[in-house]
Amino acid sequence: MAIKDMQDLFIHELSDIYSAEKQLTKALPRLARATSNPDLAEAFTFHLEETQGQIERIDTLVEELGIKLKRIKCAAMEGLVEEGKEAIESIEEGPLRDAALIAGAQKAEHYEIASYGTLAALAKQLGHKNALAALLETLEEEKATDEKLTMLAEQGGNQAAAED
Repeated sequence: MAIKDMQDLFIHELSDIYSAEKQLTKALPRLARATSNPDLAEAFTFHLEETQGQIERIDTLVEELGIKLKRIKCAAMEGLVEEGKEAIESIEEGPLRDAALIAGAQKAEHYEIASYGTLAALAKQLGHKNALAALLETLEEEKATDEKLTMLAEQGGNQAAAED
């Protein structure tokens, strides 16, 4: 389907982030198992639950708006997930791998922050008030996850990796 107007763009972007979130639900348990830092594992597990709620939020707004998502695969998230797999496979378990996992997770969060910010702007322009509220809620969750990852890195995760 060609993108011909703002509503088409909104549906395309929503379809893309829906795919990204679905991919994350498969990747986050792998990340939680791959870390040696219990706080980081807990953060990944918590974000998995949050991501499942975000998917439900998208399902609800799709129903409310009476739209149909496209069946697309988010290539950006696919690449970020692949980078995470490579880090797990190529770096021995410990603080260095944890630092790499935090870096990769933050890349994914920044992608999501950009996506939800764009979607919120589109929803506002299109007058989708309920969708706007839901998208802004998810955007705040993504920002909070990014901040938590930064805090974990700054609380010694990266320092431990440097000393390793």
